[in-house]
Amino acid sequence: MAGTGQGLSTRTAQALAQCGAALGALTGWRRRVILFALGGCATLALPPVGAWPILYPLFWALSHIADGSARQAGWRGRRSSFGVGWWFAFGYFALGWYWIANALLVFSDRLWWMVPFAALGLPAVMAVYYGLAALAVRPLKAGLPRALGLAMAFVMADWLRGHLFTGFPWNVWGYAWADSAWLSQGAALVGVYGLGAIALTSAALVAAGDRLSPRAGAAVLVGGLLLPLAVGGYGALRLNDAPDIWGGSQASGSAPGLRIVQAGIPQREKWPRRFAQRNFERHMRLSQEDRPPWVRTIIWPETAAAFFIEQAEPARLAIADMLPTGGWLLSGAPRHAGTPKRLRNALVAIDDTGVVAAHYDKHHLVPFGEYVPLKGLLPFAKVTEGASDYAPGPGPQTLNLRGLPAFSPLICYEVIFPGAVVSQAAPPAWLLNLTNDAWYGQTAGPHQHLQHARLRALEQGLPMVRAANTGITAVFDGWGRTVAALPLGESGYLDVRLPRPLVATPLYAKAGEWLFFILLLAGCIGIIGAHLRCGDRARLRPRVETNA
Repeated sequence: MAGTGQGLSTRTAQALAQCGAALGALTGWRRRVILFALGGCATLALPPVGAWPILYPLFWALSHIADGSARQAGWRGRRSSFGVGWWFAFGYFALGWYWIANALLVFSDRLWWMVPFAALGLPAVMAVYYGLAALAVRPLKAGLPRALGLAMAFVMADWLRGHLFTGFPWNVWGYAWADSAWLSQGAALVGVYGLGAIALTSAALVAAGDRLSPRAGAAVLVGGLLLPLAVGGYGALRLNDAPDIWGGSQASGSAPGLRIVQAGIPQREKWPRRFAQRNFERHMRLSQEDRPPWVRTIIWPETAAAFFIEQAEPARLAIADMLPTGGWLLSGAPRHAGTPKRLRNALVAIDDTGVVAAHYDKHHLVPFGEYVPLKGLLPFAKVTEGASDYAPGPGPQTLNLRGLPAFSPLICYEVIFPGAVVSQAAPPAWLLNLTNDAWYGQTAGPHQHLQHARLRALEQGLPMVRAANTGITAVFDGWGRTVAALPLGESGYLDVRLPRPLVATPLYAKAGEWLFFILLLAGCIGIIGAHLRCGDRARLRPRVETNA
């Protein structure tokens, strides 16, 4: 029988020590399978599930495996440490981005051969950042130093993949807290990269507690749990001070009235000429149906006009007849522009006389979707319709239209780039995101894309109006609250008054990513301190006594 000192906490410490030792001793294919599974499970923290507490046990297991790999010497040990980060990230991306392959299956008759490259190739390449991150923290001591090192290195890997080679910051770690109304408010202070730094630091502190003395372990455990409580507390206070979403300054009777159309056109029926008239008439019908008199601006999604509308006078005249006096249609459409003329993915603003009074050309294009990098060397065309690649526009712009507050257009995945959604020279009063997520069907992709848009509203303190072909169409205010939304896969429209921007600009919108780098610097200082204070793994291992 166990002695009286053998309480629940001691048995828990024993179990954790045994599990941790088993994880650290893993080698070969078993270790790779476990790491892939841990990364795959980490996607449950992301939209649409949003189970962010799962990061704590996953990061605990990851840090134990990293400690075990670091004990291997020489080239084999370094390869093992790289593999810890790579296999974990490969699982995270392969399961978190599974929906990308769905875009290729829409036209499986001609794009089927690209599915393995999208489903496995892209995750494999992006996972290299995290393999290098795990390799970089190999010299740190086991336990708290290496766990904190992994957190900071992973967040830095996020930043690098969001900026290098045109960038792809989809599902960086800050989105693990995106589904929480309170936790996500931290993005107004430090942006999504900073939010990821806080989330992973919290997970690292909790993960390392079992390899410290009881007193030190309790201290870091409490510290790790206090981080989400502090951020959530800030978010709760911030939302408590916000005005009623349905009244006051957010829904003033003088605010511009918008109708946002979600036509629900399947991707296979979007571009063929035999569907062009039907699709145009569907958008026109939804734009007029039971429209209240206070709605003066109609918004259609990305390439809703799937033809060169600037050259189609009959269509523009029909739009003029549909619009109220002094009204606007803001629609996605392709256009030819520049010298020489190049194909553009654009937003056009058509007034009540049928004139295209303003336009915006998408500047951050999707590699392989809208253009092919190194086209002279790669023997295939872009995924989207047409033989020609799209050409980029000049960059973020602010459009000023009569009767509307100045706004910043964002087409499709331009909205996923933090800090690159507005023109600093001419700050807008709201953000407009036109997108077409019909490529991705009923998958997690549209839900993840929606949260990217929502966090841009939080970071900038500006309303976000999002028009999506098949959903999810939504309007967020400057606090990231949902004013109105249409579900994925439905056809319909939203009639809303444009929310006002926040009176006080969020700290992130003023300071940009400087605060994120300050957080990284603070994390590095903490890592150095933990490295100098902590002993080797033998001294960090919890002491468990039993009485026979």
